[in-house]
Amino acid sequence: MKKKLSVLLPSVLIAAVLCTGLAGCGKDGGQEKDLTKVTLNEVAHSIFYAPMYVAIEEGYFEEEGIDLELINGFGADKVMTAVLSGEADIGFMGSEASIYVYSQNPDDYIVNFAQLTQRAGNFLVSREPMEDFQWSDLRGSSVLGGRKGGMPQMVFEYILKKNNLDPTADMDIDQSIDFGSTAAAFSGGLADFTVEFEPSATLLEKEGAGYVVASLGVDSGYVPYTAYSARQSYIEENPELIQGFTNALQKGMDYVQNHTPEEIAEVIAPQFKETDLEDITTIVTRYYEQDTWKEDLIFEEESFTLLQDILDEAGELEQRVPYEDLVNTEFAAKAAER
Repeated sequence: MKKKLSVLLPSVLIAAVLCTGLAGCGKDGGQEKDLTKVTLNEVAHSIFYAPMYVAIEEGYFEEEGIDLELINGFGADKVMTAVLSGEADIGFMGSEASIYVYSQNPDDYIVNFAQLTQRAGNFLVSREPMEDFQWSDLRGSSVLGGRKGGMPQMVFEYILKKNNLDPTADMDIDQSIDFGSTAAAFSGGLADFTVEFEPSATLLEKEGAGYVVASLGVDSGYVPYTAYSARQSYIEENPELIQGFTNALQKGMDYVQNHTPEEIAEVIAPQFKETDLEDITTIVTRYYEQDTWKEDLIFEEESFTLLQDILDEAGELEQRVPYEDLVNTEFAAKAAER
């Protein structure tokens, strides 16, 4: 035994000396890559986007040579402004935003290169339990809705119309309250129903102030709800960086596909320090069971067409825009093949 130790010890010492003398050692004992700073502006910080936070917490961006700075933009309009101005390198938001600004910058489109979620992430919360809820139950009620032209509100209206309801005539939808304040307003007694993202839906249930009666993600079907985008010029100037960024996201997607909600919740918990692990697990399970996350990041043309159909029905689409101009699947396809 002693002889074996005497042979191994110099090797360990040599490795330690080499590691100290280099710029740094990675998890595998190799030299760390020089990291490139990338600023990502997200539309909201939500458990809905779990695969991205898995990629952050598991160090997948660093593995791809990226030092990621994550900024909460608090709304797609603000994220888009940051991307257009160059304040952010990459934006994460509903891809309808890229359609809205299509005609404003014809020489440098905002291009979607990776789709993260394939279902809406919000839920309809009632003031009372409704085990046999039907969308027709909203007739004559008051509802706290979302911002006009935003995906939450448009998907809500899309579902209502699918169920033969007129959003303006059959109910009173209040769109005057800020996105982050609707749960508090509902808890305070305003409206019969509210449309909420997590963790607000779960917290309302825990307080006994509301009950989740329907998932907009389930009832709207597969919708390209959120995607990563950047200026066309940025993508053309930084193809390796965009590929590395997409690779890291794909690793996060793979993790989510191959692990339980409990395991996912534990990994992303540091991103949500104000939410206890039990609630994170409950929320991840809800999204997991309704097939929220794609297996890959490829933004299909069929999904883009559906998105424009939803915009059109909501009266928010001035003209159809070409899929080829606003979607690039090259990086997502390569990431899926790895």
